[in-house]
Amino acid sequence: MKTRIVQNEPNDPVSGEAAGRLRGQTADVTGSSATTSTNGFRAFVRRRELVIFFVLSYLIAWSTVPFGSFLAFSPLVSAIVVVSIAEGLPGLARLGRRVIRWRVNWIWYAAAIGLPLLVHAVAIGLNMAAGAPAPSMNQFQPWYAVLLVFGLAMVNPLEGPLGEEPGWRGFAQPRLQSKWSPLASTAVLGLLIAGWHLPLVFMPQFDLSLPDIATTVAVTFWYAWLFNRTGGSVLLTLIAHATEGSVNFQVLWPAGPDVDRTTWIWLISWALLVVALLIFDRKSWRTAPESAIDRV
Repeated sequence: MKTRIVQNEPNDPVSGEAAGRLRGQTADVTGSSATTSTNGFRAFVRRRELVIFFVLSYLIAWSTVPFGSFLAFSPLVSAIVVVSIAEGLPGLARLGRRVIRWRVNWIWYAAAIGLPLLVHAVAIGLNMAAGAPAPSMNQFQPWYAVLLVFGLAMVNPLEGPLGEEPGWRGFAQPRLQSKWSPLASTAVLGLLIAGWHLPLVFMPQFDLSLPDIATTVAVTFWYAWLFNRTGGSVLLTLIAHATEGSVNFQVLWPAGPDVDRTTWIWLISWALLVVALLIFDRKSWRTAPESAIDRV
């Protein structure tokens, strides 16, 4: 008995429909697999975004240390990368709103500028009282030079203030505060930021010392307090950071004991300010305002 084998022609409508369904199913499976993979990667980054942020910040900044450079803008870049992957445009918009949050009481603008200048003035005055000569005012000549330094730090992402503040305060602090108290969050953040700066101690061109690293921890408490008190405004911490960096002790006196003494006095002055904030505003270190927390 012979069996007749029937083969559908390529143009057979039945076979065409079947093939179409097969292709559609294949496309659905492929698309579903790609979507699942993307969503899985996003979920992975989202669960570990703080760890990934700090690892990226360290790796990017330290990557050029063997070549005598330090990429101070790495916190800004790391925050943008992590937020883009984990949260997309809504997360970037939230970060951006923090950076431009300017609607705060005028007293906080005065504090952001006045307190760093006061600490500088106290350090300079105490150094002179300890025997240092009158400092050189060359860095303030012409009179608007310091304003140019301040303005450049505010808008140049390659500088420390704009390169760091959106990452440390705009990204990391709100997420740390969603897990721990402001005091614990700031202590962790201060140590991580100090560690990030550590290679600068071994790079002569940056002229950074161990007291400077310790001051970084103290100043972190000041920035964290200002950030929380202004409802999570990175703009105010950016102003404070730019103000603090506008005065260079190494230019006030020639290298030597006068500069070394000022560095220690500067550290003690910031430490005393932080102790005052911890004692006289204890409540703010227990609970952060909702506007200064990111629950993602």
